[in-house]
Amino acid sequence: MSTTPSNTFEWTELDQRAVDTVRVLAADAVQKVGNGHPGTAMSLAPAAYLIFQRFLQHDPADPAWTGRDRFVLSPGHTSLTLYIQLYLSGYGLTLEDLKSFRVWGSLTPGHPEHGHTAGVETTTGPLGQGVGNAVGMAMAARYERGLFDPEAPAGASPFDHTIWGICSDGDLEEGVSGEACSLAGHQKLGNLVFLYDDNHISIEGDTATAFSEDVLKRYEAYGWHVQRVAPAASGDLDPKALHDAMVAARAETGRPSMIAMRTVIAWPAPNAQGTEESHGSALGADEVAATKRVLGFDPEQSFEVADAVLAHAREVGDRGSQSHAQWTKRFEDWRSANPKRAAEFDRISAGELPDGWEKAIPSFPAGKDVATRKASGEVLKGLGAVVPELWGGSADLAGSNLTTIDANSSFLPAGNPLASADPYGRTIHFGIREHAMGSAMNGIALHGNTRIYGGTFLTFSDYMRGAVRLAALMKLPVTYVWTHDSIGLGEDGPTHQPVEHMAALRAIPGLNMVRPADANETAITWAEVFRRHDANPAPHGLALTRQGVPTYEANPDAAKGGYVLFEAEGGAAQVILIGTGSEVQIAVAARERLQAEGIPTRVVSMPCVEWFQEQDLAYRDTVLPPAVRARVAVEAGIALTWYRYVGDAGRIVSLEHFGASADYKVLYKEFGLTDDAVVTAAHESLADVAAGR
Repeated sequence: MSTTPSNTFEWTELDQRAVDTVRVLAADAVQKVGNGHPGTAMSLAPAAYLIFQRFLQHDPADPAWTGRDRFVLSPGHTSLTLYIQLYLSGYGLTLEDLKSFRVWGSLTPGHPEHGHTAGVETTTGPLGQGVGNAVGMAMAARYERGLFDPEAPAGASPFDHTIWGICSDGDLEEGVSGEACSLAGHQKLGNLVFLYDDNHISIEGDTATAFSEDVLKRYEAYGWHVQRVAPAASGDLDPKALHDAMVAARAETGRPSMIAMRTVIAWPAPNAQGTEESHGSALGADEVAATKRVLGFDPEQSFEVADAVLAHAREVGDRGSQSHAQWTKRFEDWRSANPKRAAEFDRISAGELPDGWEKAIPSFPAGKDVATRKASGEVLKGLGAVVPELWGGSADLAGSNLTTIDANSSFLPAGNPLASADPYGRTIHFGIREHAMGSAMNGIALHGNTRIYGGTFLTFSDYMRGAVRLAALMKLPVTYVWTHDSIGLGEDGPTHQPVEHMAALRAIPGLNMVRPADANETAITWAEVFRRHDANPAPHGLALTRQGVPTYEANPDAAKGGYVLFEAEGGAAQVILIGTGSEVQIAVAARERLQAEGIPTRVVSMPCVEWFQEQDLAYRDTVLPPAVRARVAVEAGIALTWYRYVGDAGRIVSLEHFGASADYKVLYKEFGLTDDAVVTAAHESLADVAAGR
């Protein structure tokens, strides 16, 4: 849907002056701060202006409008490309904000940051991630339509909208974009349009240094609709040719679209255009002045914006308001015709869960060995029956991750030969694409109105780390189901056995890592993840066992991240044993032996150190009393996490090297992850305390 009712090309002198104003603003902003990326913002000015003024369905007065199109600037280094359009369109950015580009406390940081600047749909900068985000947004738009308006003809639903994006050579060189775009073509995401800035320049010079394939042939092979737009005779982008290509892309609803635009970086700077220096450096005062002369601006003026230009550009606000009003009429008609779905929309958009949802979460009888991955699968099936906005899948490991929420409903486009194929299906088949899965999950969460999870082996979280970090940075409520969480997976050997991963993931600020001890902790912590989705949004990683582990009595305090699983007997605790995941059972076995020796011993299960740290000091001190200095932590991974909890007299039973290929019971014994080791460590810790060390 467009903010203009016609596909007829219109381009006035004011439009051209607005585009040239964008160019001088970009040059001035970088020159003022002394660093940044002016060249791409200058050459992309016509494309960004066309998107915001002619194609994007948006209302600057309501950046969170449900019916809006989304715009993703994947090359986040050219953030001025976005900021200047937000300023011209009336999103609240001012000329002073542009003058404060890249400085402390400004609304215009070096790369766009979601939640910081109105109109920024996603945080971009690590190249390729924005492409994956846009693919996820397009997937979410289709799933949302299936939730609320599946029978509507194509283009007729208030939930139909387009995801627009700009990408660069650098984006398309990154592997994550290739994975994501392969997935987008397979999914036939006709609601996705990317403009490719084919400027032949990277930091190291001409892209011929590293990039030579025919990109459009590659994308055609992915199943995309492709077009190429040649520059005008001047070397600048041709607005009409680009406009016509965008019209054709928007009309193509059976495939995602890629438009390659041959641009000249820093156009029309007389000396800097086409150079790698203009990518990431200020042009210099003389070159900025020369560029202004070429464009008919006063070289003595900085941040010059004519009143007529600003008024003309701000007319997009009126068009957006009209589009919003028309959409609201369609939306209200839909509400009247679909009262049950409308009630569901209200619930979901408010971040509320269905009444009684917790009853769908299974509980597990104590005493039976259950793998936590299996318990997680049971939780997903239970929640899936009552929470329709929950969907997700796996990077081709569903049978191992146990992430199939509905085997009869696969998120696949019409025409796919699988019997379970459904354009609005609940089970996503990401394929062996962990990079793309991570970035697409971020896009799904950013789009809103659904709850997304995705699974793979914990060791392959390495492939997702860039996306996980961005999820934490944006506080996105995505859930990673990472199974096969330790050497407990056994015979597959060290390539698949995560050792450093828990500590490395816990090091990401804002990521909550959950490693439940048993089936009941798995159920309780899954429920806590659900409660936090809107109330306290953050990404969560569930680290789950392949092997069966003992089931203990359920304790709701598991939702606090750490709690007393077994209290000391025969007096106050003299030593505390701290465990997570499959090693809690080792702590429990060690406790029995220490108790038999007459040493009162407490076992603390700590499924999530991040949640535990959120609790007030009084609670934390009840779980880990400061007076009890004899402590042992046990985890089948490197020890980094646990020094803060065991203190100067404590000990850690850990794994400081890679694993091996053998039965997991053999591995635990050979690597010293045993109750014997914990008992010995407890005695050493008690001795240190007794000696005053």
